[in-house]
Amino acid sequence: MASSLTKDSVRPGTPGSEKTFLGHPRGLATLFMTEMWERFSYYGMKALLPLYLVAPGGLHMNAATATAIYSVYLSLVYLLAMPGGWVADRILGPRRTVAVAGAVIMLGHVTLALPFSGTFFAGLGLVAIGSGLLKSNISTMVGHLYKGADDPRRDGGFTLFYIGINLGAFFAPLSIGTIGEKVNWHFGFALAALGMALGLAQFLLGSRHLSSRSDIVPTPMTAEEKRSTLTKAAVWAAVAVVFYAIVGFSGVYTLNWLMVPLTLAGVIIPVLVIARIKRDKELDRAEQSKMSAYIWFFVAAAVFWMIYDQGGSTVSLFAEKSAENSVLGWQFPVSWYQSVNPVMIMALAPVFAWAWLALARRGKEPSTAVKFSMGLVLIGASFFLFLAPLGIADGGHKAAALWLVAIYFVQTVGELTLSPVGLSVTTKMAPAKYASQMMGVWFLAVSAGDATTGLLSIANVNLDKTGIVALEAALAVVAGFAVWMYRKRVKELMGDVR
Repeated sequence: MASSLTKDSVRPGTPGSEKTFLGHPRGLATLFMTEMWERFSYYGMKALLPLYLVAPGGLHMNAATATAIYSVYLSLVYLLAMPGGWVADRILGPRRTVAVAGAVIMLGHVTLALPFSGTFFAGLGLVAIGSGLLKSNISTMVGHLYKGADDPRRDGGFTLFYIGINLGAFFAPLSIGTIGEKVNWHFGFALAALGMALGLAQFLLGSRHLSSRSDIVPTPMTAEEKRSTLTKAAVWAAVAVVFYAIVGFSGVYTLNWLMVPLTLAGVIIPVLVIARIKRDKELDRAEQSKMSAYIWFFVAAAVFWMIYDQGGSTVSLFAEKSAENSVLGWQFPVSWYQSVNPVMIMALAPVFAWAWLALARRGKEPSTAVKFSMGLVLIGASFFLFLAPLGIADGGHKAAALWLVAIYFVQTVGELTLSPVGLSVTTKMAPAKYASQMMGVWFLAVSAGDATTGLLSIANVNLDKTGIVALEAALAVVAGFAVWMYRKRVKELMGDVR
């Protein structure tokens, strides 16, 4: 598959091979296709999951429980990105970790495809674990393809890689969602498994084109460390098994016995990780200052993702029961709404990149803090906009599909002002000691936001009620104005980072 996308190198000595992928190292084709198929399976699952949970032909849960499960699932995917990086750094190396991750994800989707409700949570857990293992490591391998940060093709390579992400995200709801909603839910999960199988096959066949650096275990564990880690893991696993066996046999077990600890972990672990880094006395004064500034961005991102990711749960479930999901009389599956964001990302990302550069040339580019405040205000505006279709539904009518498209449009614009900027500032502000871990810390902001949504749902808060939606919208806007008001102070804390 990769070879059909390659051409002769425009420059002898190109890293990776005498062939290139659109002028880039040939290994980028392997990683592009692997990530595209993995995102195909992930976003297909993301589009189908909340609808399957509430459907009479699915698990027929109420909306609050479905939202809680969906939010915990997303939180775990991002929470497990840090352990995924640790496995690559200490045990397997990036390439082997990604191969294992692909197999685990595929097995998880196969398990979900089985027509037995008892296997559902096992399948969901496998997909979350596999996604966490893969998430940070495949991006690391893209970086390995280039000769250092000064390689002029590096940014373009990550741009192509980002296109692969969004291509998979765009086509997944259109195919997996359609099959799942219109034919059979489990056939939809099976199609996600097929997508991951294609991605894994592509990766294994094309891995010879990857950099040899991707095989290296940067800081391998000693034999003593391995024994200690295995012992601790076995002890904690035994504690969990005994605890849940007691709860189960006592007859008091409910889903919340599993959901509440996982959700609390999504909130508590990010706080503990940030606090541990902030308290590290080995950091110099400049690094400590930057971490103080980074806390502002971390909290802002958590608020942003708390609302943004409800586009796949709260907004999607509203569409399923209260929207007129048609255009000019043509009905379409509810899951198709999840394709709106990736196609808008692909359309608008180049526009934003050009706009930031144009403003920078004139010395008018907004600071990082201002961009974050813009993202928060926009995500709040998207939920203020959500109040309109909610009001229409309360009046006994179906809300037009364009209302929901407008919500996703505003959220996408907000994402483009915050998410890429957050990734960039994370790498710039990372203390030297934690340089390889800080991307995982950024992902923890997503975990914290989604876990907060999960806690609200577990507490039976109706997230599609006008008052709650307005409150969340107001929280985001107030947070945006707070960041803007303290932008000069944050800029001072950032030191030489711009």
